Amino acid sequence: MSGIEFDLEDRRQFISRVARQTLGVSFAGGFMGSQILDNETTAAAVSSGKAKHVIYLFMDGAMTHLDTFDPKVGVEEAGETKPIATRVPGIQYGDRFPKLAYLAGAIAVVRSLNTETGAHEPARYLMRTAYKQINSIRHPALGAWMVDRMGRENKELPGNFLIGSGNRHPGAGFLPPSLSPVPIANAKSGLQDIKLPSYLSDDLFSRRLFLASKFDKEFQSTRKNNAVEAYNQLYVETQKLMGSEHLKVFNINDEPAAVKEQYGDNSFGQGCLLARRLVQAGARFVEVNDGGWDMHQEIYDRLDSKASNVDTAVSALMRDLHAKGLLGETLIVLTTEFGRKPKLNANAGRDHHPGAFSSLLAGAGIKGGQVYGASDKHGHSVETDGCSVSAFNKTIAAAAGLPLEEDFFAPNGRPFKIGGTADPITELLA
Repeated sequence: MSGIEFDLEDRRQFISRVARQTLGVSFAGGFMGSQILDNETTAAAVSSGKAKHVIYLFMDGAMTHLDTFDPKVGVEEAGETKPIATRVPGIQYGDRFPKLAYLAGAIAVVRSLNTETGAHEPARYLMRTAYKQINSIRHPALGAWMVDRMGRENKELPGNFLIGSGNRHPGAGFLPPSLSPVPIANAKSGLQDIKLPSYLSDDLFSRRLFLASKFDKEFQSTRKNNAVEAYNQLYVETQKLMGSEHLKVFNINDEPAAVKEQYGDNSFGQGCLLARRLVQAGARFVEVNDGGWDMHQEIYDRLDSKASNVDTAVSALMRDLHAKGLLGETLIVLTTEFGRKPKLNANAGRDHHPGAFSSLLAGAGIKGGQVYGASDKHGHSVETDGCSVSAFNKTIAAAAGLPLEEDFFAPNGRPFKIGGTADPITELLA
């Protein structure tokens, strides 16, 4: 090595130091204490490639930015939240996120998101699709685009999943219905074993499918209908999944008890664990929906448990993906539909506020250890480097290597681009 010799211990120390300096944290020791820096590949490589998978963590109800990742100091609007230092000099998080603060070197915080609507349903739709909700067309969510453009990595499993509440999810929009996310209401239950009713034998079920296909074929011969084709394909794939060994991926009880405990014994934590299992099995896009962030009353009576669940689960997810060699090809997104008002209301809560809010990006395709944009000292308005919802979605699409400039046409002939019409934020991309 150009006249410089390292013994094994020196080499390990050097790799660990580079990882700390680059990520702001050493993943040495890994998940469950496994040694993952025994070779010459450093943890700094996590953001080097494009994202093959996306885990999209949606804080449903509008997560408060001032009490999470954009804390303020010296102003009344700060409330009870205090800033704490992260492992990256100069970057602070809210004091309820010590575990993520330790991993800040792998995280990019966007503090300048803003939107035009403070109503939940249209804001959720906008965040998931990058387009405003209109009556004449339904736009695809990012998960549908991922599967449509990249195909399925595991041909035996769907590529798009939604864990938790759907909240009128836009699904596949004008793309084929088969690209819609598979709903999983409860991560602990997963997908229950798919079985035929006792009165319906395998032969009889196959005959019914054959007859349905025959009727559809006659219908299709006179009137082309892509939706019918898509749903027929869905039935065929469901039949293949019945009793398949691939159903095991949905059973988080196969995980060691210590792993489940590290994610947290709550719906969001176990949802993140199932998301990791699905990505490990080849899923392209997994959304985990975490409701309960619409805190109009007594915000500080509710925030501790919600924030703790997120801090524990997301930090465990990052470490687990890294330990399994998946963080370098998986993008983690933590976002919400808008922010909450800086000024506490008469009920000690925060009301809706679209003027400024925060989100996180980490993993594949993203340059961590940074904050992009800023709100003013009260957290009311964007002060520098404003980020639209479209720009945020475009950045996710760019990190995943999706086609950014290609036009895709809805049934009414209107052209649309993945992530909307804005440009991606190049400062956030690796």
